[in-house]
Amino acid sequence: MFDYYPEGWLIDTPENRAALQNISTLNDACRDGQILEGRALICDSAHNLLIDLGCMKGLIPREEGAIGIREGSVRDIAIISRVNRPVCFTISGFQKDQDGRMTALLSRRAAQEKCMADYISKLTPGDVINARVTHLESFGAFADIGCGIIALLPIDAISVSRIDHPRERFSVGMDIKVIVKSVENGRITLSHKELLGTWEENAAQFTVGETVAGIVRSVEPYGIFVELTPNLAGLAEAKEDVVPGQQASVYIKSIIPSRMKVKLVIIDTFDYSYRSSPPKYFFEGKRMDRFVYSPPGSEKEICTDFNVK
Repeated sequence: MFDYYPEGWLIDTPENRAALQNISTLNDACRDGQILEGRALICDSAHNLLIDLGCMKGLIPREEGAIGIREGSVRDIAIISRVNRPVCFTISGFQKDQDGRMTALLSRRAAQEKCMADYISKLTPGDVINARVTHLESFGAFADIGCGIIALLPIDAISVSRIDHPRERFSVGMDIKVIVKSVENGRITLSHKELLGTWEENAAQFTVGETVAGIVRSVEPYGIFVELTPNLAGLAEAKEDVVPGQQASVYIKSIIPSRMKVKLVIIDTFDYSYRSSPPKYFFEGKRMDRFVYSPPGSEKEICTDFNVK
């Protein structure tokens, strides 16, 4: 399988800079069908993109701006939104203007088609891939999984601990790892929580008797759920004037693996919003067939089986 990356990963690489050095290196890249990246300078009134190649300018005609533009299944915002951002492309040829200046003719659509054929079409559930967060909605995060091709990461697949909005975990432009959850009619849905560790791996970071930081996630009649890590929450006794979203300092009273319970005592809560930080991953492999969140011997098993059809 070829290596394909989210848009923006190539632009500062030595290979990309070398290919953009001069007309000769651009010709080589054109001949080889090499995928390159440059910064989009302007989207003109006809929605053609002008690209900075360093040694010359490049032009991506509107219909070459993305898969689906030509067919009308993708809106032009997919092109307009690339201004001042890295854009991937292949070189299809060169042309001179009336003043004799050379312009490279580029195609982002062709780069995306190569990515689809060589990489994305071969992905199966359980594959762990790189992604870059492109935008956030209340129902999930959208991520570039290669050459500007976007897939959805639903909010309930981001972490075991529930959140109100993906912005609590991610920021636009953040590079993350994701796992392919399903492939249906060519559309890929992603997951993330399986990469953040099991209950046991997360609980091992804490010791009874410690006072640690947490986030109040929900207030119930029987107690208050406080997130200790994205894949681990504990339950504290009810306390007045505590609301979801608050930061908390909590005392760890007990850790009970057989029941997947962490009992807490709230020391203090306060209002503050920390900026989302890159996730900590416990799984570093390239494929996961089955994820078992619950510890051995626990009263119930919580798992994700990526081999289920």
